Amino acid sequence: MTDSNPQFRIGNGYDIHRLVPKRPLIIGGVLLEHPDGLGLEGHSDADVLVHAVMDALLGALALGDIGKYFPPDDPQWEGSNSMILLERVMSLLYERGWSVSNIDAVVVAERPKLKPHIDLMRKNLAEKIGLDFDSVGVKATTNEGLGPEGSEEGISCQAVVLLKKS
Repeated sequence: MTDSNPQFRIGNGYDIHRLVPKRPLIIGGVLLEHPDGLGLEGHSDADVLVHAVMDALLGALALGDIGKYFPPDDPQWEGSNSMILLERVMSLLYERGWSVSNIDAVVVAERPKLKPHIDLMRKNLAEKIGLDFDSVGVKATTNEGLGPEGSEEGISCQAVVLLKKS
């Protein structure tokens, strides 16, 4: 027999955006400087960390993905701040009686070095989601020169969230 009222749900999210000139590089709500002046291409601000977290949150409740709520062909979302979009996703969770227990994410980028900015990214996510700082894990790694991240064609992020019934 399956439990039709689980008390916990796990969600997994992934996002990748191309690095291009003349775009801001925003990750975890932090404006960064790429050594070659590159930023992430996207309809919104292309914040891969926040996008992966949003997809994980939506996935945990089987609500689809961020494209369902913020379609890239809808002009109202053009240039949107992903942290504002995250607020909208959080309202969907709250409406359904769920809250976030913790988040764990890994950003894959060759450059710039993200380590000096990780705590601010964690703080931004914790504040927006209403979590303690210690409940938000963000890590950074390189791809050792392999794949689109390794060749600096793009930056990606994977995120996992645990939700609990409020």
